[in-house]
Amino acid sequence: MAGRRQASKHGVVVLCLLLASLVACGGRPAADSAAADVQRVLDLRAAAVLDRDRAAIARTGAADWWSDLSAVPLASWSYKVTSVHRSGATATADAELRYQVQGYDSAPVTVGRVLDLSLDASGHWYVVRERPAAKAPQQLWDQGPVTVVRGRHSMVLGVGQSGEKLHSFADLADRAVPAVSDAWGTGWSRHVVVLVPRSLDGMAGLLGSPASSYRGIAAVTTGETGAPAEAPADRIIVNPDAYALLGTLGRQVVLTHETTHVATRAATTAATPLWLSEGYADWVGYRGTGRTPAEAAPELAEAVSARRVPRSLPSDADFGFSGSATGLALSYESGWMACRMIADRWGEAKLDAFYRAVGAHEKRPGAVENALAKTLDTNLRDFTTQWRNYLRDRLD
Repeated sequence: MAGRRQASKHGVVVLCLLLASLVACGGRPAADSAAADVQRVLDLRAAAVLDRDRAAIARTGAADWWSDLSAVPLASWSYKVTSVHRSGATATADAELRYQVQGYDSAPVTVGRVLDLSLDASGHWYVVRERPAAKAPQQLWDQGPVTVVRGRHSMVLGVGQSGEKLHSFADLADRAVPAVSDAWGTGWSRHVVVLVPRSLDGMAGLLGSPASSYRGIAAVTTGETGAPAEAPADRIIVNPDAYALLGTLGRQVVLTHETTHVATRAATTAATPLWLSEGYADWVGYRGTGRTPAEAAPELAEAVSARRVPRSLPSDADFGFSGSATGLALSYESGWMACRMIADRWGEAKLDAFYRAVGAHEKRPGAVENALAKTLDTNLRDFTTQWRNYLRDRLD
């Protein structure tokens, strides 16, 4: 028995020697230690960012990117290391970056980041480079120095744009916010964040999608449908290439449309069809402009005049950016005319009540049908017939 016990002790010693490079007996794995060390460095880096201390940032690694970020007002900034892949004196860390824009984000934006690190002469980790994680969108400061312009109801952040151009977007947003509140009500944040990248490619980078998906699209709004009050502010992301082709009214309609998405986000859920969410945003965008249906819906007017009246309201698939420009225009115009008809025949208050009732449904099936019965005292078949007749009356 004594011999076997002695052999067992030798076995423990040998095992410890074999694993010494990976695990200290009774201690933590080396990988865990590296992760903890990297986390400490990123905590120091985050604190330096919030203190706006470039020298302190430099003590944790590369600091040249700070000039790109420095104009952005931050309420919070932190990293959470999720994994570390070490190879000798270098390592790659996967992390979640959480940050808030001061005065706009009521909860942190969370994005995936990858950090390349190296050991310095004293054996401490420092950051060599930070970049978006695979399939994660870029942040605006990844594209260059950010310029910030503040409006009465807006904050505009741009890269590669003149101050005059950014002020023009702030003016558009400042007109859009009161217009949306007048239609929807004041139960929302009543301010917007607008991002203006250098080009279409920059817009695509911020959305984490190919540029071809947004060619010809003037702007999009990011945000989670049905988002609670404690959520990051939606971002209105502009395509400056497409925006430059719009006239004065078109630019205002687009910003008001996108601002409507911000205002209605909490009432827009998986139960809300795109014809309603996009149609309502267009209805608010054109509200009070004096534009006639034929002027605001030229593709649909042409189709109706040619006796090609749509047989049904557009499906979500009809709003895909990869389809034809004409087909996409028909879908938007059809949704707008449906909302315009509700406002004309039942009243604006009923249109708002219908929108909210659809979004309050637990799931998509039955949402429109139940809301039609509850708020407009009609059914989908009769509503569709009325809508088709409305198209003929207003567009033929």
